[in-house]
Amino acid sequence: MVNWLHSLRRKLKEEQASIIYPHEGFLPPSQDTFAAIGELSRVVRNNPDAVEIYLALGNLFRSQGEIERAIQIRTNLIARPHLEPQFKARAWYELGLDYKRAGILDRAQAALEQAHKITGDDPAVMKEMARLAADSNNFSKAAQHYALLDQPLPQAHYLVRAARQEEEKSGDARAGYKLIEKALKVYPGSVEAWLEIVCRDYRHQNWTNLRFDLKSGLQNVESQLRFVLLEGLFQFIAARSAMDENIKDQAECSSIVANTVAGLEQDMVLCYYCAIFMKQCGRYSRCLEWLEKTLVLSPDFWPARLEILELSLDDQAMTESFKTQLMFFTRRAKSVKRFVCQKCGLKREQLFFNCPRCYSWHSISFRTQLGE
Repeated sequence: MVNWLHSLRRKLKEEQASIIYPHEGFLPPSQDTFAAIGELSRVVRNNPDAVEIYLALGNLFRSQGEIERAIQIRTNLIARPHLEPQFKARAWYELGLDYKRAGILDRAQAALEQAHKITGDDPAVMKEMARLAADSNNFSKAAQHYALLDQPLPQAHYLVRAARQEEEKSGDARAGYKLIEKALKVYPGSVEAWLEIVCRDYRHQNWTNLRFDLKSGLQNVESQLRFVLLEGLFQFIAARSAMDENIKDQAECSSIVANTVAGLEQDMVLCYYCAIFMKQCGRYSRCLEWLEKTLVLSPDFWPARLEILELSLDDQAMTESFKTQLMFFTRRAKSVKRFVCQKCGLKREQLFFNCPRCYSWHSISFRTQLGE
């Protein structure tokens, strides 16, 4: 609730400080887009000075994929010799969005920079510049923009991505680690930063650090995001195991995970992850113990029941045909997309930190019910 109120207050503050935001919600006089385009076109023919309507018409063209017509409208407006700075800034801003929609990122950046020259650090312009920098893989620049917007969560996210980029480019792990430390200083609850740290601990087989960092991470991230830390670590280990299987390292890590989770308030999703860590290294009896704990907390938690079913198949008396069919349906059930955005309902099999559909940050949750 506190985070939601903080986000709402920040958005209202941004809208009040922006000359761009108040006009983004302009509604056409008709719900039918093609009819609205025709109606607005007639209006501007009769009133060529109606700048607001020109901008709205350009937005409608962009929404229909007619990018060239949208760009032409913005370009004609910008070329007007006595256009007020407020409208020129908005025309440059919308032109940037047009070029971005067309995939011409360098021109989009140039247009947004022109808007920025007029408006200064306008929140709407800065947010688009941040997104564009991220889309262009300029993660350091994206982090800088989000810092100016006073948005520590996305700032920390892109600092972590910049850390990986820097390490890949220079091979200097220390430079990358400094950026990760900066990310945690900016936003101590950055699950991305904690995940990067624990994966590095595992890679270097630094079990003492892994115990400390995993505990610190689980304590600092929001409780509903703790599973992200465990899922990310599990995926990292699975990817490494595919190249060079090391059961001893997996067993050490699974013990650390189980001992750390045992010290926290019991949570069915975290118990489930303890189970799959145990299964990953072949500790099936310990896996079943954690699955049973999971079902005590939530008898309807479907991933735990699927795991128990799969583990018990060999102990059941059944025909080979029936067993084959049951294994088929088990595999299909396990392929269900496990993660969902709490804001827009997008379902994904892989982790996400920023929803690809609605762009909400840290809105991911585990699908505890198949009906979600």
